[in-house]
Amino acid sequence: MNDKENGKKPRKTTGAITLREVANLAGVSTISVSRAINSPSLVTPKLLKKIQDVIEQTGYVPNRMAGGLASSKSKLIAAIVPSTVISVFNETIESLNGTLFDSGYQLMLGQSSYSIEREELLLESIIGRRPDGIFLTGVLQPGKGRNRLIASGIPVVETWDLTPTPIDMLIGFSHSDIGTAVAKFFIDKDHKNFAIVTADDERAERRTSAFCQTITDAGFKSPFIVNVGTTRTLRRGRDALNEIRAHSKKIDAVFCTSDLLAMGVVSEARDQRIQIPNQLAIMGFGNVPFISDLTPALSTVRINGKTIGETAARFLIERAEGHKVTPNILDIGFSLIERETTR
Repeated sequence: MNDKENGKKPRKTTGAITLREVANLAGVSTISVSRAINSPSLVTPKLLKKIQDVIEQTGYVPNRMAGGLASSKSKLIAAIVPSTVISVFNETIESLNGTLFDSGYQLMLGQSSYSIEREELLLESIIGRRPDGIFLTGVLQPGKGRNRLIASGIPVVETWDLTPTPIDMLIGFSHSDIGTAVAKFFIDKDHKNFAIVTADDERAERRTSAFCQTITDAGFKSPFIVNVGTTRTLRRGRDALNEIRAHSKKIDAVFCTSDLLAMGVVSEARDQRIQIPNQLAIMGFGNVPFISDLTPALSTVRINGKTIGETAARFLIERAEGHKVTPNILDIGFSLIERETTR
């Protein structure tokens, strides 16, 4: 007798890979799979490898909340961000958290520190706790983490980037378009010699590539590039300007792929009595709080983090409650804010 015949409502499925499906694919019992996951020492090496191969192929992650009711909701949303220290992501996280809280949801936050390996570990831990949704800053590239998310069936919203093939939902903007827009801005202001201070971050690399391409396409010499690695600090911004000046004192426009680096460049330029913006124009990225109150006030690229956070929260709540989100891709764009460090 099926559920329909005995009067019961059919149980809703989430689309997630289950332990039973792993057992069927491996040709073993569910008990064997459970032992392989929780007590691998009790399973023979041959059988353990067989089960682990299936887990790897399917992206299965054990449900650490399996003791609860199948229909219950955790009312928990998990978010992974690269950084929270003077971060461009803070406005987004505050908005996300506020909107979720108003709807009865709680936010769990993980920090990846711009490390792909750390992000993978965080994702595995988060998926195992089966939150009602997951918020990511950036588009997750092909790999174990992406496979696990797809297999989990958990609603996911990727942000701060654009791709035609999101895992689930996407709210972002084009980093390449930002690089192009800043380059055109400097060119329109009659600057002739350019530099960019960038970092080891795939999104920053796309801004850098587009900036340099636009400059060279306009017939100018390719911009001088200073890569600060994963350390985005005032000190690295100061050091970057010293590298730029050692390369050429003719450089009159610098694009920094974070406001913090730009603040360092501004500080060092003032110490060296370089006139801003007449001798050196500086553009940041992120529009973090207080930069408009600096002297000189920093020109920058503004991303509407509040809109990203609020919209992401609404998307995740809709999906968690079983509703379809249409459209599932939203481009929020960006704007250039001209202040005192550009002319």
